[in-house]
Amino acid sequence: MKLSTRTRYGMRALVDLTLRNRNQPVQLKEIAECQQISLAYLEHLVIPLISAGIIKSTRGVHGGIELAKPPDKIKLKDILEALEGPLAPVHCLKDEKSCARSAMCATRDVWNDMKEAMEKVLEASTLEDLTERQKGKERQPENMYYI
Repeated sequence: MKLSTRTRYGMRALVDLTLRNRNQPVQLKEIAECQQISLAYLEHLVIPLISAGIIKSTRGVHGGIELAKPPDKIKLKDILEALEGPLAPVHCLKDEKSCARSAMCATRDVWNDMKEAMEKVLEASTLEDLTERQKGKERQPENMYYI
């Protein structure tokens, strides 16, 4: 299973937004340039994030986007579901009637275990946690030489 660029770029954009934490809207152009994401693609990504209540948008000269709530209240699961949809790796987990074999399928049990494990990790992690990890990576020296 691979996550799409929607999730990968969306998470990067949200971490960037959190790191900027200016208590005022940030223009998408700034995030797009910093994260090397097409502005048009980033504009497309903010729509589901706004709908999910993760970010809010302000129009005008001093407009842009900002977090709709504190980063420690935004679960990574909510971000992923806003950008990708439900975490179920197979359709029969969302709709048991979609497959006549659902009730007697051992692989369905494994897919459900996988879904629950992903949900557990993503529910326990917040945007604040991810931002702190990013800060730690940015503090690491690029070239360290030992003699």
